[in-house]
Amino acid sequence: MRIARVLTRLNLGGPARQALASDPLLVARGHELRLFAGRSEPGEGDLFDVLRARGVDVVRVEGLQRGPSVRDLFVARRLRHELAAFRPDVLHTHASKAGALGRAAARGRGFVRLARVHTFHGHVLEGYFPALLSARLVAAERRLAQDTDRIVAVSHATADDLLRLGVVGEDKLVVIQPGIELAALLSLSREERTSGARALRAFVGAKESDFLVGLVGRLAEVKEPLRALGVFQTIAGHHAGLQLVYVGDGAERRALERGIGALPEALRARVHLLGAREDMPDVLSALDALLLTSRSEGLPVALIEAAAAALPVVARAVGGVPELVVHERTGLVGTSDEELAFALDKLLTNRGEARAMGERARLRVTKTHGAETLATRLEQLYQLVCAERAGREVQA
Repeated sequence: MRIARVLTRLNLGGPARQALASDPLLVARGHELRLFAGRSEPGEGDLFDVLRARGVDVVRVEGLQRGPSVRDLFVARRLRHELAAFRPDVLHTHASKAGALGRAAARGRGFVRLARVHTFHGHVLEGYFPALLSARLVAAERRLAQDTDRIVAVSHATADDLLRLGVVGEDKLVVIQPGIELAALLSLSREERTSGARALRAFVGAKESDFLVGLVGRLAEVKEPLRALGVFQTIAGHHAGLQLVYVGDGAERRALERGIGALPEALRARVHLLGAREDMPDVLSALDALLLTSRSEGLPVALIEAAAAALPVVARAVGGVPELVVHERTGLVGTSDEELAFALDKLLTNRGEARAMGERARLRVTKTHGAETLATRLEQLYQLVCAERAGREVQA
């Protein structure tokens, strides 16, 4: 098959990490794949060159970015030209902006045979914007879904939301949970940290006996990084060895810096901003637990990474998080700051059980969230929608 994929950007977040896992495998299986993406935002990292080095045909689309832009019409025209030249069998778009522009570019007689797939990596259809704007976004997604062969949700929670909002019917909806490259994380030993992990802990001043908890991901408002600071502050006085690190960058960094600056000096020295990093095996080897405080998620790749690295997690029970984290078996979930603080306190108090949770989490994700599993599920979906399109064309 000829496969075209459109992503807004190739930062270190979930959609790009999944493309890095599945796309080289699809190419190795004989498919011709071309990935179109804009530029990452400052501090987010960029996997463009990494994907290209792995044999993926990546095309930079200048102007493709999150949020409304005066360049959107230009971007749609550019994508239309690129798709007409590539002549894909299937177009797979990801997230709202790339989904809208990619599918708009594929309208018209020249693309009648083109099968269309779109993935929701979570959504912003409610709870983000005023009611009127949210209603318009839902209406726009309903229209786009009408000529989309399949809508993919990364979690059952996201799928339930799309059904409830009337974006798509069950006949077009499929759940494909994220998959990433796990080998480097599965090889990590909790008994001995990597040299990079030891260097990271030395950099932040953490002794081996200290408990280093990390929040990994974009410092975006939806991730609520300040909430993590509050959770830390609630129990830090009871655990002198507790330290908090933020791995990522984004728009909330300045607000977070102000929040850290407002802490008492003794606590301030135990909170660290590391910025975006690509050496995730070393980062996760350095940590003792992962904390997730987002108010909305699809199914976070950061939790898959933590599980593969045999790390216990404390996570807010939003979106698909409970589908991945089995409470009191592979981690702890909560709905309030108090519950998250209590959960983290529990890990600190019983480190043996914390380690056992991490090991159980590793066993759980190995078979279900690997690159091969994701590539196979995508390949099967692409074959199905292409066959359906061909069948409709014969009937016509």
